Amino acid sequence: MKFALIIFAAAGSLAAQEFRIPSSFDKFATRAKEMVDVNLDGSLLQLAARFLSDSDADEAQVKKLVSGLKGIFVKSYEFENRGEYTEADLESLRSQLKGPGWSRIVGVRSQRSGENSDVYLRSDGNALGGLVVITSEPRRLTVVNINGSINPDDIRRLGGHFGIPKLDGTGNSKKNRED
Repeated sequence: MKFALIIFAAAGSLAAQEFRIPSSFDKFATRAKEMVDVNLDGSLLQLAARFLSDSDADEAQVKKLVSGLKGIFVKSYEFENRGEYTEADLESLRSQLKGPGWSRIVGVRSQRSGENSDVYLRSDGNALGGLVVITSEPRRLTVVNINGSINPDDIRRLGGHFGIPKLDGTGNSKKNRED
């Protein structure tokens, strides 16, 4: 009986660690002038990786990197006007990342420009089990969820692939910095 309770409690804590982009974010698609929506679960991710070239060094590295991933999920919206999303919308994301196993490793706030970035890691013992990046600007909102085993040094290599924006050292996409 005790063993069953331990298994049940462990399974419950693992489920609590899963991050999901809320379905309520679908409302932003009708308001956005541009939108990126990537939903690659494990099987689709492995299928997509087959199209990467083994002869191109960068693509070969990305192909190897995704072998340990369970999914990549990206929602990115660019709006014509400010105020299309609220702080409460962002809090619905951040609240999921306050659970066991999650740690915020980067938090950037700019009062002047309104650009904000958060990077969260989920540790599974001694390995990384997930990554979430939330970037918000007055007219842009991007959420990247990488689920699965990943080496921190390899995270930047995923930028530019599978709908993940290329990131600089602050968590801001290069496109964002050019605007």
